[in-house]
Amino acid sequence: MTAAAHIPFVGDGVDGVLQRPDGSVVAGLVLTHGAGSNRDALLLRRLADALTERGVAVARIDLPYRQRRPKGPPSPSTSQADRDGIVAASGVLRGIVGDVPLLVGGQSYGGRQASMVLAEDPSVADGLLLTSYPLHPPGKPDRARTEHLPGITCPVVVVHGSSDPFATTDEITDAIALIPGPVRLVEIEKTGHDLKPDRSPAVDRAVDAVLTHLLGRRDPTPPD
Repeated sequence: MTAAAHIPFVGDGVDGVLQRPDGSVVAGLVLTHGAGSNRDALLLRRLADALTERGVAVARIDLPYRQRRPKGPPSPSTSQADRDGIVAASGVLRGIVGDVPLLVGGQSYGGRQASMVLAEDPSVADGLLLTSYPLHPPGKPDRARTEHLPGITCPVVVVHGSSDPFATTDEITDAIALIPGPVRLVEIEKTGHDLKPDRSPAVDRAVDAVLTHLLGRRDPTPPD
């Protein structure tokens, strides 16, 4: 299967790029970025390329705070708007891909907001992909961001770098044990928060986990 050209992915409050397979679509994924990045982050592009080859339509979106300004971190006061943006993008993608599983997720801040969306409203998506979940600020394990995790009931994949300063492997393991839905932890050794997508197996292992754990597909290889 070859991937079709990237096409605009837009709607009310939605701005992104859709990568749609040139063939049947087995699932859709709304993928968001970290606090200092945007939809063109290397990790997001590599994940989208690999998943599209395997039949997943991937919408890489700029969160609303990034739509408002090209640089700078998000503000806690506008995080609800970012979650609303994920919900809106999920609705747009459902209208495109039809009756197939819909997933949401993202890197760091974007993944955290996606996880809060599904804790608030499980009907938004059928599965969750978290890469480099920012469990706590570096050096501040007492400020763990876990309050909403017991509300997540869908299948979850968590891709974690063993050297990530936002959580040790033990800390992330304890945190995701709070999630009642089925969770798979994918640890990438000798990598930090960025997961080094050009030098580590993070993308391949994340894709395999998405296909097998979130979508229930036994064969993670690209379809003919």
